[in-house]
Amino acid sequence: MFSKITSNIKVSVDPEYDSKNSYPSENRYVFKYNIVIENDGDFPIKVLKRKWLIFDVGFGFTEVVGDGVIGLTPDVVAGDNFAYFSNVMLRSGVGSMSGKYLVENSNTKEQFEIDIPKFSLLSEVLSN
Repeated sequence: MFSKITSNIKVSVDPEYDSKNSYPSENRYVFKYNIVIENDGDFPIKVLKRKWLIFDVGFGFTEVVGDGVIGLTPDVVAGDNFAYFSNVMLRSGVGSMSGKYLVENSNTKEQFEIDIPKFSLLSEVLSN
């Protein structure tokens, strides 16, 4: 598990190689990742946008930017959390991801970024 706290918001990521949906002979390595956004602050937030930097060894960096997460712009009240999972496909089977969420203080409408910790992606095929 990888975790990082920014402005009393903790983001934890638990990545996992998805061997059932991966096809190494076709350079298709799929990884699932579970994310928990914990609001340890004293005001509610809304997750507005995400920005990912995906590194695939031998293929370089890809930036992915979009609204919300998994099609939602979740509200996370103080003391609560929001959990979701997603996936990513690499061509090399080795890489990493990191990123940022743009969130809004629901009381003041102030927007700020919180960090998504950098986490490693390593296929089982390559770790044996």
